Amino acid sequence: MKRIQLWTICCCVVALAGMAHAQGRKAGLWEVTTQMSMSGGPQNMPQMPARTTQVCVTQAMIDKYGGPTSAPPQGQCQMTNVSLTTTGMTATMSCSGRTTMTGTVQTTFVDANTSKTTVNLTMAMGANTMNMTMQSTASYKGSDCGSVQPMTMPASK
Repeated sequence: MKRIQLWTICCCVVALAGMAHAQGRKAGLWEVTTQMSMSGGPQNMPQMPARTTQVCVTQAMIDKYGGPTSAPPQGQCQMTNVSLTTTGMTATMSCSGRTTMTGTVQTTFVDANTSKTTVNLTMAMGANTMNMTMQSTASYKGSDCGSVQPMTMPASK
């Protein structure tokens, strides 16, 4: 799988992770910086450079998942066992389609303007299995998303 496809998946998965919470979290534009590393599979990939993206968070995303959510364009994702607290969010995630992924999401709300998220996923890559870990920090930038469109929410069980 090409690195650009992995980053596309990763950025969307991080968006799934949730960067805000209904109590004290804010709808609007969030900037997310993500560091990803992978192991296993046909070859171990080195840690990739950090990537920064912008995510538009709606109030509906905060109410339902505690933050931004979206299904990667390569497949369908579902979040289950979502548990929101005043200090964070945890969930189980599974995605299918071009790449099958399963794993866990854990977000810590540092303060009203900052969240930290860890996503641990296992991907089936043909006959191989790869493990992916993403560490992200999200920072609130303001209530106006400008040209950044809100992401659609995935189905939940």
